[in-house]
Amino acid sequence: MSRSAAGKLLCGLLACALALGSVTAAPRNGRPTERSKQKAAAEASRAAIQQKLAALKKDISRTESEKEDAADELSESEEKISDANRALRELSEEQTATNARLGELASEQERLSKTIADQKGQLAKLLREHYVAGNEDRVKLLLSGDNPNRINRDLQLMAYVSQAQAKLLTSLRGNLAAVEANHASTQNAKDELEEIAQEQRDQKALLEKEKAKRASLLANLSTKLVGQRKQASSLERDEQRMSSLVDELTRIIRQQEIAAAAERKRQQELAAARAKAAAEAKARALARAKALKEERERLAREAARTGKPAKPMPVPDEPKVAAEPAQEEKQEAPPKRSADTALAADLPSGAFASLRGKMPAPVNGRVGARFGGKRGDGPAWRGVFFKAPEGTDVRAVAPGRVAYAKWMRGWGNVIIVNHGGEYLTIYGFNETLLKHEGDSVKAGDVIASAGNTGGNEESGLYFELRYLGKPIDPAGWIKF
Repeated sequence: MSRSAAGKLLCGLLACALALGSVTAAPRNGRPTERSKQKAAAEASRAAIQQKLAALKKDISRTESEKEDAADELSESEEKISDANRALRELSEEQTATNARLGELASEQERLSKTIADQKGQLAKLLREHYVAGNEDRVKLLLSGDNPNRINRDLQLMAYVSQAQAKLLTSLRGNLAAVEANHASTQNAKDELEEIAQEQRDQKALLEKEKAKRASLLANLSTKLVGQRKQASSLERDEQRMSSLVDELTRIIRQQEIAAAAERKRQQELAAARAKAAAEAKARALARAKALKEERERLAREAARTGKPAKPMPVPDEPKVAAEPAQEEKQEAPPKRSADTALAADLPSGAFASLRGKMPAPVNGRVGARFGGKRGDGPAWRGVFFKAPEGTDVRAVAPGRVAYAKWMRGWGNVIIVNHGGEYLTIYGFNETLLKHEGDSVKAGDVIASAGNTGGNEESGLYFELRYLGKPIDPAGWIKF
């Protein structure tokens, strides 16, 4: 390598180093983060479900006078408090995950920087050795008149060195590109953290504002609320409202589970058709390979018998056989959910009934009222009321899918979980709802926090179990 070539290579190396330095100055302001895009997509998907449930709620309350119950004045405030608490919890989880990702990116950045430093050192050493040695270029070597064998050997050595240098430069450029991508990901994660921090500040301000508003409303309405809660007619209306909601939800879920089952069957038929086509293609490929092999053997025998060279035959391609999928990949993925199947539970028939007597209590609290007990001057309790401090975790007693998560007059922030087989569990009086309609939940998942919304005098959780729309005693199903 000539000194001029070495100088050019050195310039290229310096350009790569400058590119590395410019990476840290890449502006990111004004660009939407991946988190923002994912959040927008999730909100758009959820909007269709909420629209359907909002119409359902409107139909149920259409025949009632919304102004009769003073607790209605609390609905907007209690819903906003629930939303703010849920948002703060979700933001905290996002913040933890983003910080972990930043740690991984920092480790990767350190590894890449070390690799690049090593590669730059190798290049510098190569350039220095060539410069000091004053290597002759290929033309001078060919015209030197030296031993041809030595010339050939030197040319090959020079080619090997050039290839090694080219590979080193290619690897260096690839690592520089990786550093740039790493920096972009790091900057995106930092932007996401800033978004999260700002949203947390906004949500905390909103939470404090709504809590103050609710406290003022409760102070002004407490006397009126206590009087209303003692009226049998008010409690009966609350019960009727819940029954109407459950009946309508049961009807909708039944329709959606039929649609989901039909979609699953269609997906299974498609998967079976694809598997059959793949098997037939494999069989055809094996048959072709076998036929070619037999023909080659026949020609070889004929050539051996006649002493003439065998006619060349094309080498059969090895039949391509797909690798066995992993066990978890063999299971058919659930079909993509739409608003028309969003509330259907992906559970086998009898799954919930098999858990009878084994399910834990939904909240850590003391039983304040049992199924069938007297509820003031009104109707008997159709579920169980657990006394628990505000903010106590409320957990799903079994796997299922959230069918309803909204404020409801007389019950406050309510979440209803569909467990399949027309079994529903109802969780009322919550301070915060942590799940959305359509969310899948596992047994033990935290879905809400206990409270006293809806005008309830004591903090806790109201739990109800329904089958075919009718309330049944939870005592034989959950342990408390």
